Amino acid sequence: MLPLILHIAIVLVAVAHVLLRAHRLPESRAAWLAVIVALPYLGALAYLLIGQTSIGRQRIARLQKAFAELPRQAVDVDSAIGTARYADLFRVGHSISGYAPVAGNQARLMADSDAAIAAMVADIDAAREHVHLVFYIWLDDNNGRKMGEALMRAATRGVACRALVDDVGSRALVRGPLWRAMAAAGVQVRQALPVGNPLARIVKGRIDLRNHRKILVIDDAITYCGSQNCADPAFLPKARYGPWVDAVMRFTGPVVRQNQHLFASDWMGNGGDDVSALLRRPLPAAQDGFAAQVVATGPTFRASAMPEMFASLIHAAQSTLFITTPYYVPDATLQAALCAAANRGVRVTIIFPARNDDFAVGAASRSYYEGLLEAGVAIHEFQPGLLHAKSLTMDGEITLIGSANMDRRSFDLNYENNILLQDRETTAAMHARQRRYLDDSRPITLAEVRGWHASRRLWQNAAAIVGPLL
Repeated sequence: MLPLILHIAIVLVAVAHVLLRAHRLPESRAAWLAVIVALPYLGALAYLLIGQTSIGRQRIARLQKAFAELPRQAVDVDSAIGTARYADLFRVGHSISGYAPVAGNQARLMADSDAAIAAMVADIDAAREHVHLVFYIWLDDNNGRKMGEALMRAATRGVACRALVDDVGSRALVRGPLWRAMAAAGVQVRQALPVGNPLARIVKGRIDLRNHRKILVIDDAITYCGSQNCADPAFLPKARYGPWVDAVMRFTGPVVRQNQHLFASDWMGNGGDDVSALLRRPLPAAQDGFAAQVVATGPTFRASAMPEMFASLIHAAQSTLFITTPYYVPDATLQAALCAAANRGVRVTIIFPARNDDFAVGAASRSYYEGLLEAGVAIHEFQPGLLHAKSLTMDGEITLIGSANMDRRSFDLNYENNILLQDRETTAAMHARQRRYLDDSRPITLAEVRGWHASRRLWQNAAAIVGPLL
């Protein structure tokens, strides 16, 4: 009798937790309930390990406090947003992370991954005051060493250098000689969301909720935003999928201060020194340029913020929508938004990688192909390597670029950073790059997808079912 009572108690407690947890999508609740009922003990343990989006109460409080209390630019939000054609998109971005669109920005799209690192190194070598950076993955390879050596040169000449890396994504770096050399040279180094004792970490919060951001801010005057980690395009840990193809933009203008604020919240929220004085300084005089805003998301931000931003952009499209993303595991709203856009006549093009470094995500992504193709979405698969660029261009005027993928991990689990901008010239440059990706991609047809073997479709659909569990 006692084992039966214990069995029922475990199931009921786990089921109650699934049903009572806030901000859980219905399909996610249903998936977890099915797992817990079918495998009560393993299901309950799995839910404890990966079913919640908590990084621990103390970390949540520290990160939220840093983000909320750091000084921000004094901007009249209503005036900044205005009533322009795309004002509602900037309102969505502002509602997510509190950054209003600011005018007077300029941007340059980097030619490729090596060119992006070279430009970053050149800007660090010219830095006079400070260099702040966050990377999810930083490898001790050719480009990784170039970045580390540039920081050491800057620190040696008196520039304040602060480097923050994710403790899991950059675990090899933080245990290696380059990290120690940077610290010895005077670079302030820290790990975001350190794991520590894995068993203790499990009790306090999920280990796999990570800081996926890629930010570089130099002298409060230059910032970089895009999909690139600090590594060679060959990306040796997963070289068989290479080269990894990324898109990065170099920005100047008031939007730099927003990335500075975001860096400061990450830095101080992870135990770094107080850099709030930098955010109190007046901004330089306004220059000509376009409107842009930082859109930041993560487990301590509003739930489902990033899919809301994506869906808003898709619904706003009137003529063209072009997306590149390596990982596509959408919620129902996002999939429906893409189909609706194509059904109403928007030319929707999406490029995915032909070979995905995450086999389960690649399979889950393809489970959505048939619905997209039936609606008229043009799907292409990039052939020469892993297209890692996360980019969206719309109607020849709007660009979204940054770290966020169109998958559940970026939606709910990882800290992400993007920049939303409105500018024809910059959007034209990004769209031209997307067209270059298209030249190296193979179109996927509806007939091809419908002809896939039943075993392949079973695997893909099964992978998609697991998506809500993660």
